[in-house]
Parts: sequence; C-alpha cells; structure tokens
Amino acid sequence: MARKQETVSMIDTFAEFKELKNIDRTILISVLEESFRNVISKMFGSDENYDIIINPDKGDFEIWRNREVVADDNLENPNLQITLSEAQKIDPDYEVGEEITDEVNFAGFGRRAILNLRQALASKILELQKDSLYNKYKDRVGQIISAEVYQIWKKEILLLDDEENELILPKSEQIPSDFFRKNETCRSVVVKVDNQNNNPKIILSRTSPLFLQRLFELEVPEIHDGLITIKRIARIPGERAKVAVESYDDRIDPVGACVGMKGSRIHGIVRELCNENIDVINYTANTALFIQRALSPAKISSIKVHEEEKRAEVYLRPEEVSLAIGKGGLNIKLADMLTGYNIDVFRDVDIDDEDIYLDEFTDEIEVWVIDALKNIGCYTAKNVLAMDRNAIIEKADLEENTVDELISILKAEFEEE
Repeated sequence: MARKQETVSMIDTFAEFKELKNIDRTILISVLEESFRNVISKMFGSDENYDIIINPDKGDFEIWRNREVVADDNLENPNLQITLSEAQKIDPDYEVGEEITDEVNFAGFGRRAILNLRQALASKILELQKDSLYNKYKDRVGQIISAEVYQIWKKEILLLDDEENELILPKSEQIPSDFFRKNETCRSVVVKVDNQNNNPKIILSRTSPLFLQRLFELEVPEIHDGLITIKRIARIPGERAKVAVESYDDRIDPVGACVGMKGSRIHGIVRELCNENIDVINYTANTALFIQRALSPAKISSIKVHEEEKRAEVYLRPEEVSLAIGKGGLNIKLADMLTGYNIDVFRDVDIDDEDIYLDEFTDEIEVWVIDALKNIGCYTAKNVLAMDRNAIIEKADLEENTVDELISILKAEFEEE
C-alpha cells in the first residue's frame, strides 16, 4: 500500500510540474505511458500485452495485463500466460484458450522499478521542458518582451517570463546607465536563442538597434501600419541615436509622426532608453543630401562624395564644425554609422561670412526646390547665385520660371543688406 501511494504521489508531482513548466498535456500523457512501458519491457522482455491508462484529471494511472489461459502443466511464460487454476480463482467460468485481463499493481514490481521510472520521467520531462522553451522563443527573435528581474549578477541579469522560464540579459547588452532591482519589470528584445547540447539559452538585449526599432513600432502607429518605414538606425546606447525614416504617403511627415505632438511619442522611447538622445531625420537615396541630414544640426557649405571609397569630404563654416563633430565626437560617429560613409570634416575658410544657408529661406522657397539645389551641391544662397542660370535649370531639373523666381529672392536678400 505504501508503494502504491508512493507511485501515485509521484504522478501528482509530475502533474504539478507540468502545470508550472507549460508542457502540453497530451505530450505529458504520452511520455508517462512511454516511461511505464520502458520499465515493463526491461522487466519482462515485452510490453505488448499491457494496456496503460493515464488519468490526468485524477493524477493517477492504471496498468492492465492481457494473458492467455493455459492448462496447469503447459505454462511457459508467466508474463503472457496464466494457468487455468489461477484464472478460475479470478472467475470460475474461464476456460483454456481464453484471454484474461487483470489490473497490475505497479508498486508490486518492486522499489527498483519505481526508482527507474522516477528517473526516466524526470529526465524526459526535463528534456520536454527544454524543447518547450526553445520552441517558444526560436520564432520570437526580434520581438520585445517584458520579464521580471529575478537575480542580478556582475556579468548578467537573470529574468523570468510569465511562465517562469529563465532569460539572460548580459552586461554587454545593457545600457550603461541601466539600474534594475529584483522583481522589477524589464523590457528588452530577444536577440539570440542558443540550443547547444539541447540546453536552450535565451539572450536579451537593450542595446541592439532592433530594440529601438521595435520601440518606435510600438509608439508610432504609422510605422506599425507600414505607412512609415525605418530605413536605418545608428546607435550609441545610452548616449545618442539617429533614426532615418521614410514615408510612403506624401501627406504624412515621417519625422513629425515619429516625434509626435510636443515630442509625446518620442519621449516614451527616450525614457525607456535612459534619456538617450534621439535624432529623427528624413531618409533619401541621394548620398550627399543624406550625409548632410545625418550631420544635423550642423549646416554644411559643400560636400564631395567619393562613392567607390565610401568616403565624403564635408566643408563647413568654422562655427559649424563643432556641431558636426558633436560632444565627444558622437554626432559624426553616428553619421558615419548611419550613412555607411567615412565622413571627413573640413573648415571652409573661403566662405563669405555674409552668406546664408538655403534652409533659412523656407518661408519663401518650397522645401522640394531647396532639396533639388542641395542635390547639385548648392547649400547656400551665394552657391546658387554663383552658378549660371541655365546650369541650374539643367542640373537641378527645375522650371525656368522657378529658377528666375529663386534667383530674384536670393538677390533681393543681399540687395536689402
């Protein structure tokens, strides 16, 4: 009786284990049956004449053995056969040649059998748990998850998801100013799922550009809906980031949509990233213009792009150089990362101090016209006025009356002075 209770208790234990580890109910029943059959097969050489019924609702099981009734002097295999006299003790109506089915008390197999079963189950269920964890996360790489901080170590943080699966956030994947306490909720992105030696390891990150991208997708409905696309991201975690966006709808300003009214959308992202400064710029396939935008807030005077060498020479007024480089060199480093070009900054000592950047004329000149001029290397008013009228029309692909009006506006600015 004690052994029977011990076995039933064991099944209860694994039923609880299954609930905690989210192992599929059908699979667990199959594993239990397989484990019983393995033990029976080792003891008797075969399990074919056994029926095993698992009762998951009750947390117990039944084992039934099927044997053929043979004459008392004709017993060859007690596992497959039963003598007529023994069968008639169960039911006097049994005759030779009939099949008898009787319930087997597994505890009667002995303590060794029970221990073997327990070890087999523990090993198999641990394997199932690992498979379940791997299958859950292998398709979630690139997704943001929220998990609870369980243990904080020097080189990593151990987190638990809502099913108490263990996740790892390495120190190298944490923002330098991150600070978490036990039981706090931490948001991060799944970057890697290792399964070496069937030992799944879920690696999270808060420094990956993908984490920033997913945060934008959560905060900006237009990105989630596909109206705006994040084309490129450059990031120095905890310090600064640059995000290039493009809209597929001319009516939507991608930068304005990402920033939100009074910065409402981007503020939530900045807070999540420990006050990391985020610059959002319009993407363009025009390399020169893209580099100029990437160097924002600096305003460049002229640029020379060397496509084959992936290098660009940028000339700026002396007072703009420090803006282009940025504090600690962050701005130009991020511009390099965002554009994929090695950008060299030079002081343009020949520029006229009285010259004016075209961006200052947005009240009088449409932005698309200014962009067209920048595409041909004209960033200031005097850059434009120094060019031949017909050259501007041809190279910038502008209408004659547009160019005439443009020149008139720029000349008037200097005549007023």
